[in-house]
Amino acid sequence: MADPTPQPPALHDRALQDLSFIRRTMEGAASFTDVPGWGLVATGGIALAAAFVADRQPTAERWLAAWLLAAPVAAGIGTAMMVAKMRRRLRGDGTLLSTPARKFLFGFWPAILVGALLTLAIVDVGSAGTDDALLRRLLPGLWLLLYGIGVTTAGAFSVRAIPLMGAGFILLGALALFVPAVDGDLFLALGFGGLQIGFGAHIARRHGG
Repeated sequence: MADPTPQPPALHDRALQDLSFIRRTMEGAASFTDVPGWGLVATGGIALAAAFVADRQPTAERWLAAWLLAAPVAAGIGTAMMVAKMRRRLRGDGTLLSTPARKFLFGFWPAILVGALLTLAIVDVGSAGTDDALLRRLLPGLWLLLYGIGVTTAGAFSVRAIPLMGAGFILLGALALFVPAVDGDLFLALGFGGLQIGFGAHIARRHGG
């Protein structure tokens, strides 16, 4: 006897599968809009304060310490405000790390980790001293360029203002490297301070905080 003809799936099961596929496709194509505008403003303010303090340090070690102390504070505030914005949007429905959020974070963090590793290599913690001129000329450009690359890459999955801000960081980083007559702290203040405050205020107004 012939095998019985398999029963077609129930209509509602096929509809649920189709809806699930459509939802995943739309989520993957969506933009990450939870960049915290006010978080960027806050981190920009911290960067301006750090630039003011660092510029007045007499040695390269103390200059570097001022920036390295400010960095985790700014990162912590920015991350906390991003998570808060994501939670407000979700309101208990959905996953915190959506597909656009994962794409944004995976695009951003590799450049930041590379920047941290290169900083450690350039500073050479185990050496007897640090070359003041090398640090103050090279590190500002390096930080601005790699941060700009991370922001630009991640911005491909976010709102238009983010890659534009990343391009501004890359431009300032190039100037910091090839215009040594200008103080590196000024470029850092313009980038991590001015650009983040300006774009952060724009994002807060246009994209809900």
